[in-house]
Amino acid sequence: MHTRRLSERIDDSLALLRERIGQALTSFNLLNWVFRSTGRLLYRLGLRRLGNIIAMTVQEESGINRFVMVRYLTKELFLYFFIAFLFFFMVFFCNQILLLAENILKKRVPLMDVLRLISYSLPMIIAQSAPFATLVGFLMCLGRLVTENEVLILRASGMGYKILVLPVIILGLVISIISFFVNDYLLPLGTIKYNQLRRTILMSNPAIELESNSVKRTNDKTLVIGQVNGTNVSDLVFFDTDTNGDQRIIVADASDVKKSTTAGVLMSIEMNDSTVVFFDSSSKSNYDVLQAKNLMLNIFESSFFNGNNRVIPSEMTSYDLKQRIKEMEKDTGVNPKDLNKYRLEYNKKFSVPFGSIFFALLALPLALIFGKHNGQTIGLIIGLFISVAYWAMMILGQIFGSRSGMNGVLLMWIPNSVIFTAALFFYTVLGRK
Repeated sequence: MHTRRLSERIDDSLALLRERIGQALTSFNLLNWVFRSTGRLLYRLGLRRLGNIIAMTVQEESGINRFVMVRYLTKELFLYFFIAFLFFFMVFFCNQILLLAENILKKRVPLMDVLRLISYSLPMIIAQSAPFATLVGFLMCLGRLVTENEVLILRASGMGYKILVLPVIILGLVISIISFFVNDYLLPLGTIKYNQLRRTILMSNPAIELESNSVKRTNDKTLVIGQVNGTNVSDLVFFDTDTNGDQRIIVADASDVKKSTTAGVLMSIEMNDSTVVFFDSSSKSNYDVLQAKNLMLNIFESSFFNGNNRVIPSEMTSYDLKQRIKEMEKDTGVNPKDLNKYRLEYNKKFSVPFGSIFFALLALPLALIFGKHNGQTIGLIIGLFISVAYWAMMILGQIFGSRSGMNGVLLMWIPNSVIFTAALFFYTVLGRK
């Protein structure tokens, strides 16, 4: 009799367990049920505070499923991010096409080479687009939630703003990591391929680099170019400095650009009625003047491309840059400006892609504060304004770091520091409300 009752109790317990499992799978997802059951067990064991925390991890006391809300908010944020990403991608992509059309297409470069150049530029376009798309997309999405009172409904149901923070941080961090991979691996690879193809195109048609009424600065020389008609240049002024610091200026009335067959020479410029002035660096009052009816000037590849086969900072990964910086720090003969350029590029590898997480943190309080009316439109306007300001700070930082030798580490992180400071300020304002 006792065995029979025990068997019945076991059967009843199994039936009850099956019923509860079925309820867990039908009423809300299995994850909710697991956390809820674990919390109850901890509560009965005397760990009441921990049990309550575990029990409410996935589902609020009001019955609202945190997991569903996070998944819904993440999906909405990603949708708006994707739309904003396409917008910025097309802006940068069209800009790249226009530059190529102006510099290369009109010089009758084969279409397949142009398409390859565009494809090698895609990693740069993606790396530039992701942070700005995060800001604008998140602002528009969260602004819509505020305008349509979805955030108000969440708060009225007992959920605070913290339910919005989790998907914002998660998605912002995921975007930053993916953007870092593109910026650190695909971008250097694309830059190497782009420069190799550009070198090949220039070797076959050197006149591509010469534009009418323009100034062309190479690695160590400057060309002031007059009217260009095919391979003919009406006026040309050439500035050069030798290894001793002596400056040379060549002026020609008419020139003809020719393809060179000599190894290491990119182009040969045949100058007519030219004048050459040699300046002595030790005495400014001393100079020599040479006039020639015909003069052949050879422009070496090293003037347009990096010499001695050493990769430039933009063609290196963060690991390679770090190793190179360590080598340069040990070398006492290294120019401080050159070292600063490597440090600037190394920090740019991190500051640009991880700008997405800073933008994500800023977007949340801005949308909640300013998105009560026409949240999507306001978010778009604010996002574009901040994007332009951020872009300007990045460009100015690179210019000052490269030319003046200012601290590259500081310059590359100033924009993100400004964004983070602004985010803290707006979170403070939001907390007071």
